[in-house]
Amino acid sequence: MPPTPAVPPTGHDFATYARTHWSGLTATARLLTDEPGAADELARRTLERMCAQWRRVPCDDVDFHVRRCLVRGHLRRLRGRRSARRRAVLVLRVWEGRTDAEIAQLLGCSVGAVRAHARRGLEAAGGDVGRLREQYARAVGELTPSEVPLADVRARGRRQRRRRVAVTGAGCAVLLTAVAFLADGLVRGGGSGTEDSAGGAPAATSPVRVVAPGERVTTGPGVRVWLTADGGHWSGHSVIEGHRSSDEPLDDRPGVTLRVDSVKGGFLLSGLYYGLRGEPGRVSVRTGDRATTAKVLVLAGDPGWGIWYASAPVPFKDAKAVLSARPDERIVTVYDTSGKAVARSARDGGLI
Repeated sequence: MPPTPAVPPTGHDFATYARTHWSGLTATARLLTDEPGAADELARRTLERMCAQWRRVPCDDVDFHVRRCLVRGHLRRLRGRRSARRRAVLVLRVWEGRTDAEIAQLLGCSVGAVRAHARRGLEAAGGDVGRLREQYARAVGELTPSEVPLADVRARGRRQRRRRVAVTGAGCAVLLTAVAFLADGLVRGGGSGTEDSAGGAPAATSPVRVVAPGERVTTGPGVRVWLTADGGHWSGHSVIEGHRSSDEPLDDRPGVTLRVDSVKGGFLLSGLYYGLRGEPGRVSVRTGDRATTAKVLVLAGDPGWGIWYASAPVPFKDAKAVLSARPDERIVTVYDTSGKAVARSARDGGLI
């Protein structure tokens, strides 16, 4: 039987965590890469990244953040190849004994996608879970025990942290300069401080709220939403309810759905974005000539998916633009943190 993940040591000391979990990280890295020489390298890079952001890692959720960094770092290097993602699902499921919901959060996808990857991966491996577990055990047993290169990891981690701080500081300086310029323009011109129409500047970063699994959030009159490990949930009266197949893999490209709920005074727009790496930069909703920035709800750990919703209902007089949208019309656009559009809603019959 594979070893169960070690319980994080008392306290929040990086050196202690690295020494305690090094062997487990290299074992999982060995199974992910299928290359004996690459296991130590992947584990080392993971600890370097975690060292750089250690102060921001929650004390009671260290193992999740480290495992997520390990797996996603490996998949990012392989550009999210489907075969690599299927192997990652099998390693986490068969070797580490993690649930499908846990794997979904680690990979940033749905539970349905995890099950689809597991099914296809197991078929490719011969369909025998017991034999696959034995293969994993032999591969790990062939590893040569090594010590964590702690001094090198901490030195590289500090360099990464300094670079991140420098980049953040430069970004803040640019932002403050832009704000000062805008404020000066408002004082001189007496104009409005916002412009959220089709010809205006893009809205600022979407307000992102981290919620607990199952936490109910009221998004409009009579509409409540909540997130669990297996996806987003709504209570309301939908006119159009966008969805995707639970078996649809998320390693090809990001996506977004659109749901329209009938509420007092108009229609409330919301939906699910998925397949991102971390949080979106912003989600823009266009109804006719008007564009607004949506709010975002996400679970802890930047799973790469979450719920977006418009902060105010669309009046009945403007709802025609949504309900009669052309098949190729994009109503919702998701931007990443660099400002690049990474997903747009696409209408297909009665579904978006």
